[in-house]
Amino acid sequence: MSNMIHIDEKWLYINPETRRFNLLPKEEDPYRCQQSRRFKIKAMFIGIIGKPLYDAQGHLIHDGKYDIFPFVFQQMAKKKSKNRDAGTLETKPIQNINREAIRDMLLNNVIPAIVSKWPANMPKDVVIQWDNARPHQIPQDEEFIAATRQGGFNIRIVFQPAQSPDLNVLDLGLFRVIQSL
Repeated sequence: MSNMIHIDEKWLYINPETRRFNLLPKEEDPYRCQQSRRFKIKAMFIGIIGKPLYDAQGHLIHDGKYDIFPFVFQQMAKKKSKNRDAGTLETKPIQNINREAIRDMLLNNVIPAIVSKWPANMPKDVVIQWDNARPHQIPQDEEFIAATRQGGFNIRIVFQPAQSPDLNVLDLGLFRVIQSL
């Protein structure tokens, strides 16, 4: 289990009506626009976590925390509003998470985060465990295979067995805590 990394994605919903803020006495209430009461602001995040690693003396080598990345894109604002000028760069969530979005996230964020934070004295055979969701298809193109082999790494992706929520570490811990906040 020392070379096992868990990744999973989760839609997180933000409800402005029930959101609480801790403000200083002189701070103004934050402005939150909402299209309608039925419209909920949501964003998808992918989390990467592994087992904490210790040496023989019990000292922490690696904490197992890699990162959490949002599925977002940036575009220029087309119109002026009271929040921003026209032409201002704004960040928007990707609403349709498909194979291409997953592939881009793996290539540009997940694999580089694992390679950069992996302990140097550990073997570079890494297994990524993932759930069996429909858009989770392992890319087989040459660019992706080269990314999993860069720097002497051997990164493999395996799927957890169907109907086994007890193996999904991120849903059981991290995402429940974030959603409750």
